[in-house]
Amino acid sequence: MVRKTLILGASENPKRYSNIAIKRLKSIGVEVKAIGRRRGIVEDILIETNLIKFEDIHTVTLYLSAKNQPEFYNYIIGLQPKRVLFNPGTENPYFEQLLTKNNINFERACTLVLISLDAY
Repeated sequence: MVRKTLILGASENPKRYSNIAIKRLKSIGVEVKAIGRRRGIVEDILIETNLIKFEDIHTVTLYLSAKNQPEFYNYIIGLQPKRVLFNPGTENPYFEQLLTKNNINFERACTLVLISLDAY
């Protein structure tokens, strides 16, 4: 099953984990959407700067610190993903509570580790 994933906090910088995640997800056949501070392209994935109402997002994987997440709470909840992944350094107990109240699963897990374990 292909799990469409939105990477929030995407970057064109090849040293950033969000950039590596885009490439790895794509390499395992996951359809990737990306939103970042700056518009750009990673391989053929366009990094958007606007909060587009993507359809059928299975997973939102966060590459934003907790202090940078509040402006995205309603957006993410509105997408109604099946899960939100809090990568290391993005943990946010308050947002986790909001997700739970909205029946959205979350995990504190590294996207890249999940991919390497074939557990994505």
